[in-house]
Amino acid sequence: MAMTDPLGDLLTRIRNGQQARKDSVLTPASKLRAHVLDVLQREGYIRGYSEEVLAGQKGLRIELKYFEGQPAIQHLARVSKPGRRVYSGAKELPRIRNGLGVVIVSTPRGVLSDAEARDQNVGGEVLAEVF
Repeated sequence: MAMTDPLGDLLTRIRNGQQARKDSVLTPASKLRAHVLDVLQREGYIRGYSEEVLAGQKGLRIELKYFEGQPAIQHLARVSKPGRRVYSGAKELPRIRNGLGVVIVSTPRGVLSDAEARDQNVGGEVLAEVF
């Protein structure tokens, strides 16, 4: 069966892995997933990720991050879904927890956090929110 929302699958794997207190989780590889993981790593929500080959398929191993026994990511949600796309201009990008959280945005200049998109004055599709 074809996966209709690969990014939603990635976010769910991260949520489930942190709930189960795993050190790392494995997900199929794609460019979009890697770019989203780059943003999460730059913002300090994950320790890192690496590419692996399992049974001829490329995968990404995501190293989860914890602080004092609690997951670094308290909330991780998909905003723009396959059934309802959500777009926002640079000035209308949502702020999560008064700027303490991060919105991941797919822009013409790549996948960026909301702060990076505001600095570059670009909008795009709001992919996910994290805090």
